[in-house]
Formats: sequence, C-alpha cells, structure tokens
Amino acid sequence: MKYRNAAEVLPERLLKEIQAYMEGEVLYIPRASERKEWGAENGSRSFYQERNREIRKLVKEGCSLESLSARYGLAQSTIKKIAYR
Repeated sequence: MKYRNAAEVLPERLLKEIQAYMEGEVLYIPRASERKEWGAENGSRSFYQERNREIRKLVKEGCSLESLSARYGLAQSTIKKIAYR
C-alpha cells in the first residue's frame, strides 16, 4: 500500500474536517467497491472446491491417504484435513 500525503490529494476543506478528528496519525481509507472473494475471478476457488469434493468422495470409497497424496501431489496431512473437514 502506498503512502500519500492527504494535503496533496484532498481539498483543503475536507482536510481540515479530517484533522478535527485525528491529526498527525495514519488513516486507512478502504476501497469504495466491494472486493471479490479469493479465487472468484480466475476460477481457482471452484477448481479447489471440486478437487476437495473428489478427494472426500475417494476417501469415503476407501482410497488410502498415501495413494491420494501421490495422485494429487499433496502431503498426507493435507489430504487428511480435506477429507475430514
């Protein structure tokens, strides 16, 4: 995040109003638009959700954690977290 001097970007009237509330402190101003959830834009979220559903299904069908670990390139502990969540 880039630091900007409020005196350089805000109208003087607005700057004085903000200074009445806080002076000499750092103030974070959030974006006006809502942020999208992680992976919503590029499809990552749906990819991992589908992969995790498949892993849970395979565990229920009796596949070993070791074979799933090798198949998906994930640690067995990660497969366990996905399967038993």
